[in-house]
Amino acid sequence: MSAAITAHLEGLSVLMLEKTAHIGGSTAISGGAIWIPFNDQTEKVGHPDSEAKVWEYLHNVLGEIPNRSQMQAYLDRGAQALRYLEQHDALRLLGRVYSPDYYPDRSGASMGGRALDPAEFDARELGGKFRELRNPLPEFTVLGGMMITLTDARHLLRVTRSFASWKHGMKLVLRYFKDRLQGYHRGTRTLLGNALAARLFARMVSLGIPYRLHAEVTALLRADPQAPERVTGVEVQTPAGTEQLSARKGVLLATGGFPWDAEMRQAHYPSPTGPYSMSPTGNTGDGIRMGREVGGVLGTGNSSPAFWAPVSVLQRADGTALRYPHLVWDRAKPGLIAVNSAGKRFVNESTSYHEFVIGMYRSHEQVATIPAYLLCDSDFIETWGLGLALPGGRPRQHLEHAGYLVKAPTLDALAGQLGMDGNVLKETVARYNLHAAQGQDPEFGKGSTAYNQYLGDPDHQPNACLAPLQKGPFYAVRVYPGDIGTALGLQADAHARALNAQGTPIPGLYVAGNDQNSVMGGAYPGPGITLGPALTFGWIAAMHMAHPEAAH
Repeated sequence: MSAAITAHLEGLSVLMLEKTAHIGGSTAISGGAIWIPFNDQTEKVGHPDSEAKVWEYLHNVLGEIPNRSQMQAYLDRGAQALRYLEQHDALRLLGRVYSPDYYPDRSGASMGGRALDPAEFDARELGGKFRELRNPLPEFTVLGGMMITLTDARHLLRVTRSFASWKHGMKLVLRYFKDRLQGYHRGTRTLLGNALAARLFARMVSLGIPYRLHAEVTALLRADPQAPERVTGVEVQTPAGTEQLSARKGVLLATGGFPWDAEMRQAHYPSPTGPYSMSPTGNTGDGIRMGREVGGVLGTGNSSPAFWAPVSVLQRADGTALRYPHLVWDRAKPGLIAVNSAGKRFVNESTSYHEFVIGMYRSHEQVATIPAYLLCDSDFIETWGLGLALPGGRPRQHLEHAGYLVKAPTLDALAGQLGMDGNVLKETVARYNLHAAQGQDPEFGKGSTAYNQYLGDPDHQPNACLAPLQKGPFYAVRVYPGDIGTALGLQADAHARALNAQGTPIPGLYVAGNDQNSVMGGAYPGPGITLGPALTFGWIAAMHMAHPEAAH
């Protein structure tokens, strides 16, 4: 959508083809953060930055920068892309006053200013097109379709204890019920990535940019005898049949990477891997496959092929699976630990979701850690919940019956249900509890960084991330190494042009989003390092198509 809007505004004729029934892809179900240093709000929110500081941080997280010229283009032009899209009413972003980078203890890190969030968007502006927007993940809504932020969630958990929270909660609920009474299929107050996708989509609609749903691109065309390597259009499969469409300026691939292509997962993911992606199931590597068919090549040297997240899985009675990503809500809170099959801790539970899964794979080389187990006591689950198990005394028996949530009166009994040595688990918890009561974790450093504390409970002392596990019954949830999208993709240059094996641009072919090899090389330095490059390189691709002579 970033590319489509830009290309249209720059005078090109545009058509956006969407394989599924809904607009928005992974963005619509994401947290929506955008990481772009030197954006126009960086200084306004109190975090002046410098190019030297950003490069220092990136080197300290990524090591060798995989594609330096592309990274330079991202840093040079990211803020330009946001400014352009905001000036043309396609974006509205809010700078984060406080939002530590994911490795805040590494030199060059920032405590805020690099990440932005989409402002909430009133989807009533979409009219009848609202149903064409991809819904957020249902487990991140309440009351069957009301989106909420972390701040909203904290207020809703306190509605019976605080008048301010009651007032906040009632305002949300009344708006939601009004939406449903007026016939909307869910709440029209969109937030996070859903708001980002909704605003972009609404701008496309208002500009009259044509798009098609249920339009699966199956091949790239090369029909210019004077330039046989040039991509000149696409073959698209629609409910009405197969069509061939020509493109004068270029084709941009942005089909969401390959998280649901079992063959590519098996070839490129660490072992073991399973169907645990949070991406839409339509993201099956179509763009990458087609790009390779015309000479495109995969990136090399990535530290990870995907952006990881621990995922718990509920097997429903009808045979379907519900996946829940443990991103920022429960792992960092005080009173939760993660253990492997031996009943021992193996990672800082409050580290980033990406780093947590890296820890799972690392531990699995020595002792079975796939699945791993998130453990807590009754006080924790009543306060924070655990995955799909909601807090505040809400019903959880169905999760126990399904085998998703394991409950036991004692740690010994819990260990027995999980196939662990009870003495080892009790020793692990006792050692953790001893230090947690003092606000320390000398073994793994839970709660030791600004990012850890940011996700903890600010009202809990002496450490926002640490509290003993003491009160039975005790609970556990199995988590698997899942992903929120792939990082391995087609190699591209600073203009988002797909490159061949010789490093030469393939004429007429551009690539962005998760089809493009991650500019971060599979590392995850901060919130929004997928959406930031997606918006930027979509804009860069469109500007290059419209003004190739201005490329520098």
